[in-house]
Amino acid sequence: MKRLFLAGLLALAPLAHADDAVWAKLKAGGNVLLIRHASTESGLGDPPGFKLGDCTTQRNLSETGREEARRLARQFKFRAINFTTARSSQWCRCLETARLAFGEEPEPWPVLNSLYAKPEKEFELIEAVEALAAKVKPPYNAALVTHNFNIRALTGISPSTAEIIVVRGEGGKLEVVGRIPLPAQ
Repeated sequence: MKRLFLAGLLALAPLAHADDAVWAKLKAGGNVLLIRHASTESGLGDPPGFKLGDCTTQRNLSETGREEARRLARQFKFRAINFTTARSSQWCRCLETARLAFGEEPEPWPVLNSLYAKPEKEFELIEAVEALAAKVKPPYNAALVTHNFNIRALTGISPSTAEIIVVRGEGGKLEVVGRIPLPAQ
């Protein structure tokens, strides 16, 4: 039993080191953070007839999700990560995640709206994020709060809620720098 516990700790050590390496790259700047919105009220998707400008018609953040976004804010502050911009999908759950994580009103960016019902918008999303990534210069980063489908279209990675996928523009394309799971505190 003791050996299994020690083996588990040893297996986690590289993950902690990898997280530190990715945070160090964020501290240096020049990255784009693709952040999946935090946890929502139960259910999948939005109710029929939802409207973007009316949060009462959408699936919104749960209290757990609000705390997740606040944990992101604490990590950004603790690690002194600099941002030049915080943009968000127009869905209320993304806007609220961004508002809580960055302490200010995010810029709604329609290209970040969910691809779930509009997969034909994928090329537009990729082109826009690649163009943004090419402009982000150290020591600043850009933060984009969006949806699972969008992040998967950009990176091939399906993130957990409030997980951060860090990318940068390399030769006109996006390169994944690393992943940061939701911080424990």
